[in-house]
Amino acid sequence: MSRKSKCYPKLRGRIVELYGSQEKFAESLGLSKTSVSKKLNGISNFTQKDILEWAIKLEIPMNEIGVYFFDDFFAVV
Repeated sequence: MSRKSKCYPKLRGRIVELYGSQEKFAESLGLSKTSVSKKLNGISNFTQKDILEWAIKLEIPMNEIGVYFFDDFFAVV
């Protein structure tokens, strides 16, 4: 199974749950849908600022950030 197909499933689910689509979420961030897609597909990296901003927009508690942004990484490595 490729890395791409496993990237951030919980994060993707939360985006759809709260925004309905990645495109609407990208608009709320002031980013292109391509930029958001690249991050979710592991092509572009998340900065610390990105993680904090996304967590706030997605109402992810600070103590759960690792589950959304890092668990998938460690499962693949």
